[in-house]
Amino acid sequence: MYGNLQGQRVLVVGGSSGIGLAVAQQAGEAGASVTIASRSLTKLDAALSGLPRTAKAARLDTADDASVESFFAGEPAWDHVVVSAAQTTSGPLRKAELADARATMESKFWGAYHVARAAKIRDGGSLCFISGFRSARPSANTVLQGAVNAALEAMTRGLALELAPVRVNVVSPGLVATPMWSGMADAEREKMFAGAAERLPLRRIGEAANIANAVLFLACNPFSTGSTVVVDGGATIAA
Repeated sequence: MYGNLQGQRVLVVGGSSGIGLAVAQQAGEAGASVTIASRSLTKLDAALSGLPRTAKAARLDTADDASVESFFAGEPAWDHVVVSAAQTTSGPLRKAELADARATMESKFWGAYHVARAAKIRDGGSLCFISGFRSARPSANTVLQGAVNAALEAMTRGLALELAPVRVNVVSPGLVATPMWSGMADAEREKMFAGAAERLPLRRIGEAANIANAVLFLACNPFSTGSTVVVDGGATIAA
């Protein structure tokens, strides 16, 4: 594993599914006392069934700054906080509805900002965000995603200075098979995954556990801060 998290308190915001749930599972396996937070009580209850019996759940809407501040005010300092929650949209910038674009920024950037502003984290503990490889490898249909991911990564570097000795890092995934894609028809989704895999040096797309591995590495490495760890199967460098 990546270190001993025995007895440490880990909060995973967005921990009810996908990458966040994989982080919670691996943290629990490493001995941490895990709390997952999300807007959906239904998803939280379902996620708890796959976590250690000691795991807890908390309803939290990161878009609500007052709610975020109230949550952290009522909790002792955490050892590690991971922010994976985000509802995003994609498509050409000039065709996207402004309301959808603003909602994406509100969810992925401002939600993370609210957590960073309010979270109590012990000295030497860590805060980790999830961005995305489009910050460095843009495409015509993902302009907004690239912008919000780049903003998260820039905020990470600044916060690593402001919040020290708390460590602040970000993991930048490529295409990962998560429930985010469950709205697509099975055949359409598999075709997209196969086409993306063919363009990657590793000829495969990612799994949530691959990204969680990097998050846990950063949590357990006391000499990592201000870092962007790219886990994208080579998408950033692919031709």
